[in-house]
Amino acid sequence: MDQAIFGLVTLLGTAAVVVRAYMARGRLFAAFAAVVLSTHGAIACALFPTLGWLQFVALPLQIVTIVNYFMLAKPKMRTTAYRVLVSWPAAWFVAGSLISVPWAVALALGFDPPLTWLGWLVALGGIRQSLALTEEDVDLVLDGRPVRGLRRVGHGLQRTPRPLRVVQLTDPHLGPFMSVERLSEICERIVEASPDLVLLTGDYLTMESNGSQTALTQALSPLKELKGRCYAIRGNHDLEAPEEVAAAMEATGIRLLIDEAARADTVMGPVQVIGLDWHWRDRKPRMQAVLDRYPRVSGVPRLVMLHDPAAFALLDDGQADLVFSGHTHGGQVGVFNLGFRRSVLSLSSIPDHGFWGLGSNRLYVHRGTGHYGYPLRLGVPGEESVLRLHVLPS
Repeated sequence: MDQAIFGLVTLLGTAAVVVRAYMARGRLFAAFAAVVLSTHGAIACALFPTLGWLQFVALPLQIVTIVNYFMLAKPKMRTTAYRVLVSWPAAWFVAGSLISVPWAVALALGFDPPLTWLGWLVALGGIRQSLALTEEDVDLVLDGRPVRGLRRVGHGLQRTPRPLRVVQLTDPHLGPFMSVERLSEICERIVEASPDLVLLTGDYLTMESNGSQTALTQALSPLKELKGRCYAIRGNHDLEAPEEVAAAMEATGIRLLIDEAARADTVMGPVQVIGLDWHWRDRKPRMQAVLDRYPRVSGVPRLVMLHDPAAFALLDDGQADLVFSGHTHGGQVGVFNLGFRRSVLSLSSIPDHGFWGLGSNRLYVHRGTGHYGYPLRLGVPGEESVLRLHVLPS
């Protein structure tokens, strides 16, 4: 296979995608497609002469990748056949290219690095991980003890006879790796677990499912069986289709909290649930206004839903027994598979996953039910857990 042909297909295909993206979905999506395809294309073209056997499938894969991004200009949930033949191979090919940046840099510097196909081999594991969830039972002790600085905290050793059982569903991102059927099956398992509360913390849609009208309603429909126990907030992607999200929540009996609070009556007694909406600007005063409007109730656990864990540090001390967040997908790329609970976000100040503390406030960051953004999960599995909250007197 000639490198020039591969490069020409990449150049013309990328141009066609960007033009269609701009005309169909606007400048933002066109810029997104241009960055992804040009970065991927440059790496794949640079490594092409060294790929050996992979050269024979590189051109078909590049065509499939271009088709995938071309079709993304029209929001639509795809068939199983389309996902298997187009969406997943395109995600794999792009992910493999991005992993291969070190090899491309080495070539540019005049070196002759071995195993230039290794990035694509590693990315194959990401396909499997993007389609799987890890089932867990997690005990969280809420004792109100002060924690100095934002940091991970232990889950605690004390236990109450009957903890509050909560299932969090976050970032399903209906699309290539989360079909309506798959999310519906996850919701059926939630119903079987019969938790005291189900908290949905945002990002239900993707650019594929925006505008699908009924997809989210169908996927969440099993949760009708838990009416009165389910509460939801919006994430950043949900603001792209707010009417669709609101209609789905209403149809399935899930209470959507948009900067408001609700009293949940559980077998453990009343629980105050506060839903903080996604805001791009003035986050701290907006969140504080909501929390001031709904003050603590003496003796009642106070649970706060906040899509982005980066905003947790903006809360004043004592505002929440436990904050539930998602958004990070657990960091999405990390080394969980090697036995280390670290992701690329571990190098930042943003809580990526797990149990955190700051002052007397506590935070649980769910690794996500699905994923979006970087083409694949890699080394960070998704999460399907039951959280057991042991609320101790402070």
